[in-house]
Amino acid sequence: MTETKPIPELISLKGRTALITGAASGIGRAAALRFAEAGADLELVDLDEFGLKETKALAEEFGVEANIHRADLSRKVEIDVLWEALRGQEPDILINNAGVYWFNEFTEVDEGFYEKVMAINLHSIFWMCQHFVQARKDQGGVIINVSSIEAFLPFARGLVHYDAAKLGVVALTRAIAREYGRKIRANVVVPGGIETEGVKKLKKEAIMKFDMEKMGISFHFNARLPMGRFGEPDEVARVMLFLASDLASYVNGAIIPVDGGFLST
Repeated sequence: MTETKPIPELISLKGRTALITGAASGIGRAAALRFAEAGADLELVDLDEFGLKETKALAEEFGVEANIHRADLSRKVEIDVLWEALRGQEPDILINNAGVYWFNEFTEVDEGFYEKVMAINLHSIFWMCQHFVQARKDQGGVIINVSSIEAFLPFARGLVHYDAAKLGVVALTRAIAREYGRKIRANVVVPGGIETEGVKKLKKEAIMKFDMEKMGISFHFNARLPMGRFGEPDEVARVMLFLASDLASYVNGAIIPVDGGFLST
């Protein structure tokens, strides 16, 4: 039997380090701040160096150490360089949050576009997880990968490539949970309808360009939301914190929607 601990000890991440990709903004930044509040030191990864510096400054207000790494995760060589820099100080927790949400009509997708999308949304997660498992398979650790409601209920047009990648993330995560579950817990968070900077930008562009199709998608999406509102990045971050902590000590291979009930409708 596992030792019974009080709630503050179960939620605490003191003495642990979390690597978070896509940490410059949105869900990644929200996760960084919640993990810092719980006492975790941070390794923050993104292409946006300015955003990373902002996240670092905010996180360090909680008295933790935060390091930033500018990296293009679509290139395996840069992932390898990142992990080489972390050698001997590998994180206990890996959050693969980085991703791109690029629209393109299925019949217009060419090889270059497809490979770029898959490189960022799926292949980078594969390589990041491989490095993590190689480093932590004996000591143990936690992997949290980010998928999307689109993987389970394709809703918007022009996202076939995105949907395929995000469902691949689910299969990858569950396979890791099965093969390395004695030491490493791997789970998937499935956000939907989260008011990130990217979503706000898409809404604004649709209105500015009077894009009736995207405006229609937004209207119907809102109409399907049982909770009647979009979620905030912090609402996803809090679920990630639960999964990373000892509160979730027996949660492995799980798929957890954070979507306001969208997939239930």
